[in-house]
Amino acid sequence: MARILVAAMSFTGHVAPVLTVAHELVAAGHDVRVYTGSAFAARVAASGARFVPWREATDFDENDLQATFPRLVGKKCLRQTMVNLEDCMIGTAGGQVADLEAEWRREPWDVTACDEMALGPGLFAERHDVPLATIAVLPLHMPSRQGPPSGLGLTPGTNALTRLRDAALRSAVPLMAGPLDRPFKRLRRELGLPTSRLHFNEIVLSRRLIVANGSPALDFGRTDRPPHLHFVGALTADAASRPVPEWWSDLDDRRVIVVTQGTQNVDPSDLVRPALDALADEDALVVATTGLPGRNDFDFAVPANARVADFVPFALLLPRTDVMITNGGWGGTLAGLSHGVPLVIAGGDLDKPEVAARVAWSGAGVNLRTGTPTSAQVAEGYRRARDDVSVRDAAARVGAELRSLGGPTRAAALIAGLADDAAPDAEADQAIGST
Repeated sequence: MARILVAAMSFTGHVAPVLTVAHELVAAGHDVRVYTGSAFAARVAASGARFVPWREATDFDENDLQATFPRLVGKKCLRQTMVNLEDCMIGTAGGQVADLEAEWRREPWDVTACDEMALGPGLFAERHDVPLATIAVLPLHMPSRQGPPSGLGLTPGTNALTRLRDAALRSAVPLMAGPLDRPFKRLRRELGLPTSRLHFNEIVLSRRLIVANGSPALDFGRTDRPPHLHFVGALTADAASRPVPEWWSDLDDRRVIVVTQGTQNVDPSDLVRPALDALADEDALVVATTGLPGRNDFDFAVPANARVADFVPFALLLPRTDVMITNGGWGGTLAGLSHGVPLVIAGGDLDKPEVAARVAWSGAGVNLRTGTPTSAQVAEGYRRARDDVSVRDAAARVGAELRSLGGPTRAAALIAGLADDAAPDAEADQAIGST
């Protein structure tokens, strides 16, 4: 039995995939603790792991980030991403380290596993030479010599001009990373860690083991990935974790379209409302989620063919779904594709444009290239996803690849394997780039 501490940033999109791995580790007989925000105490307990809450780290409500991080007010797109990374991810990391130091003094562990944006556990692992695994819950942003840098929502160049563009953007990464490098290096100094010569996007990933939520087909088919990277498919739970809504039987013998904006930036006027308008006359049942606990309606009238819930058991819904219209949250995207569902993606902020670009490159969906599409744009994207055989075939291929990679069970086995190393290399246990 290994003693494993698993950590995740306090966002549903981070905690949910990490908990699937924690659950498998518990099932395999390991002693597992999960360190995350207080909002997820019940979900951690349900996984069978022990809960370690944020105390010194500044906790927050993922549905009201601006209350804790006021610099986010009015920020959109890249500016929102940069402030979110600096204030929320880097800004809470020092407190995370303090929490983990206290937990370590109470009861040490053998392996640390954390999502790539939970920076404190990686810094703690470096301080204590504890083997570190990254559970990459987001689209993999590991640097590559191929294609454009991750996060820009661009697909790899296919001609001399666009390949030159990609090379130029890769060379500009140090400049783009500068605003994050400075506070992160300052934090490392405050923690007594050595200076790193690499950049923020390079230093946050383990150099020993990365288990990545996704598949090569959704990584632009890059061929320069290191051997310690393992794509494990979709880190989603097999069982339905929520009760079905009372209208569930309305799905019977109907074409089903799912519309979701995930759990972040859930203003329905961005995507849900134009999608419902676009699909009002379709001979189909449209299932729309609000993404807000307890909120089972919108503040506008919905068409007769629509049904609304705060959340739904996607494990039961997606096998019955014909097309999914989404803002491009990575977890929802992988869940849909795992069932071979073609996607229409309106990705407007954070990592959503990157997700949309990856899915469109794979052929498994339609990229609307905006987070606030018109009804006409949604209707056009839906018709293509519904009728284009190449899109449906690509979704089936990507789904088959995702299902073949082992999921949470394989991720758990890889992480537990770190504890079997009787003489770990201290340098390899550190985050990438520590010198």
